[in-house]
This record gives sequence, C-alpha cells and structure tokens, in this order.
Amino acid sequence: MKVLLCRPRGFCAGVERAIETVERAIAKFGRPVYVRHEIVHNKVVVQDLEGKGAIFVEDLATIPAGSNVIFSAHGVAPDVFAQAKRLSLKAIDATCPLVTKVHVESRRFAARGLTILLIGHEDHVEVEGVVGEAPDRTIVVATPEEAEAVQVPDPEKVAVLTQTTLSIDEAMRVMNVLKRRFPKLHTPRKEDICYATTNRQSAVKSLRGRVDLWLVIGDRMSSNSNRLRELGADSGVPAHLVLGAAEIDAAWFRGIGTVGITSGASTPESSVAAVVDRLRALGATSVEEIAGEPELIEFSLPLELR
Repeated sequence: MKVLLCRPRGFCAGVERAIETVERAIAKFGRPVYVRHEIVHNKVVVQDLEGKGAIFVEDLATIPAGSNVIFSAHGVAPDVFAQAKRLSLKAIDATCPLVTKVHVESRRFAARGLTILLIGHEDHVEVEGVVGEAPDRTIVVATPEEAEAVQVPDPEKVAVLTQTTLSIDEAMRVMNVLKRRFPKLHTPRKEDICYATTNRQSAVKSLRGRVDLWLVIGDRMSSNSNRLRELGADSGVPAHLVLGAAEIDAAWFRGIGTVGITSGASTPESSVAAVVDRLRALGATSVEEIAGEPELIEFSLPLELR
C-alpha cells in the first residue's frame, strides 16, 4: 500500500494566529484565560490548550468579571463584544483576518441599504457572527435550490458574501444561480473563500484518479475538513474523516493500493504523523509528499499581545 500525502495541509495562518493568541495570553496574564467557543474546531488543539490553562465557554455570563476572554478564530457578532463590555470582561479578538474581512464587507453592504445573501451553513459559528453584523438585512443561502427560491425586497439592491470554509464548487453553483437571478448583484472586492480552503481543496482535486481511498484528518465540527472529505468522496472512492489514528479501521484498507491523506486547516501535524505511523503498521510501504501551492501568509497577533 502506498500513501500520498497532500501539501499544503493542516494549520493555516489564521489558525496559527488564534492558537498563539491563547498561548501568549496565558503567558502574559496567567491561568486561567477564558475562550468563547472552541478557539478552532479541533479537539486535539482544544485539549492541549486546556492543559496549558485555557477554559472554553459558550456563555460569557459564566466568566468572572474582570477576566480576559478571547473570541475564537470564527468571529463573533457585534452584540457579543457589547455583552463582554457589560460584564466587565477584557476582550481579545482572535478572529481570523479573512473572516474579519467578511464582517467588514457585511457592514459596508448594509450601510448602502443592500440585502445581503450569505452563502454558507446557517448553524456554523462563523455564519452566526457575520449575520450578527446586519441581522435584519442578511439571508443565509446554503444550496442552489435555496438560491432559486430566495426572495428579497428589491432585486436590484442585493449583495452576496460567502462563508470562508465552503466547498469552492458548491459555492460557485449557488453563486451562479444568484448572478442569474439578480443581474445587478454586488459582490465582494475579493473572493471570500479563504486561500487555505482553496489550496487544500485544489490539492485533493489534483490527485483524482491516483487515489483508491481518502483519509481526511480533522474534527467533525470543522467545516473545511468536512468539505475535504466530501470532495474526496466526489471522486468516486471511499473517503473517511478521522480525528486521529485511533479512529482508523484496518478493514478500510483491504484491497486498497493507494491512500490519499490531507488534513483540515485546524489539524495539528502531530495528528497527521500519528495516522501515517498507523498506516505503516498496517502495511504501507511508501509515503510520498505531493507538492502543492506554497503558503507564506502570516498574520500579526492582536494588539493586546504584541
């Protein structure tokens, strides 16, 4: 059995920034540091940070007044910042700058009186944050069918935004419907789907026809990891999403010649290494890294921690 290991994979710049934000805050302010929601969607990362002194909460009201609270990489609505202020919490914003860009676009479109159609998954925390910028003007659209059916007050005053971690192909199918239905559709100045999502999906596409089975290493809460698994399955081969080596079933590999491996943007490389070791134990004879798009982007830390 042969293993093809995709590059790029794993941590993107936004995830690295968010994790370092928590680590730097613990070093600067001491334990504990509170984090609203999982800092990124990966249980391995969350458990590691818990061991270092982070406490993850969903309700700001459970945090003692005067404490530091970090907002996750997925972003939050303006009313969450307002709530933190009311509760006398010191907020540190670890939102990925590429998600912040979507928030800024939402405010800009809303100020122009446009209805905003947000392509994304309504229950995802990133989408909840963007909707919170202009809740009375934003409609979430997840599928081409929903795009065909959506109704707006003025068809000539419509804008579109996109969740950063979607399937590129599916998002384009929705976008094409919206452009057809609303010829004067206002679009972002720059693509919303982030570079890391694009690069990881492109790497999986490049191996179509060369892989008999896909392993995507990531958390089931991770949108971009789920999209990678779906993309692998779309090529007509089995595709499994696993958090790590412990979830691998040896029966998956009977009769399999080549395994493709990638990992979501919030997956640590240690999880990838453990999966590769597990496959070697199951009989993998070679591991080849497949070069992809280089990623050189870095984001500065929040001002409070520089």
